[in-house]
Amino acid sequence: MASLPNANAEITQFFRNWLETFAGYVREVDYASARPLFHPEVLAFGTHNDVIPGLDQWVSTQWDNVWPKTSDFRFVIEQASVLASADGAMATVIAPWTSTGYHPDGSAFPRPGRATMVFSRNGDGWLCVHSHMSLNRGVPQASHANRPVKAW
Repeated sequence: MASLPNANAEITQFFRNWLETFAGYVREVDYASARPLFHPEVLAFGTHNDVIPGLDQWVSTQWDNVWPKTSDFRFVIEQASVLASADGAMATVIAPWTSTGYHPDGSAFPRPGRATMVFSRNGDGWLCVHSHMSLNRGVPQASHANRPVKAW
């Protein structure tokens, strides 16, 4: 059986930087800066919805229900895997992530999860066309922080 289509070093480094950039926007609750990383018609899965069609709906139903209510979001970069099509038109990034959740009394709990993101390359670079981010088993889905949104 053939091995996985692992991305070359340049593409892998690009997506490691992408993960760091996106995670920074999550930590800052900066929806406006994160939006250009995604195709406007992105299809996403998340904690609060099964299939979310389009970036606007994803922001309002998923990002806004999670980012302000958690903190410390980071991808575990050294465990990220990047796969790429032979023609360089598509890539998939698989990475675990960590964050902090908050119980109703304000006490913190570890909130780890995992992500799979599919990217399409066009003349403007790479855009995420599918994202599936989910919590690890047994992690409470609800978090109760109330951080302000930096930019819509």
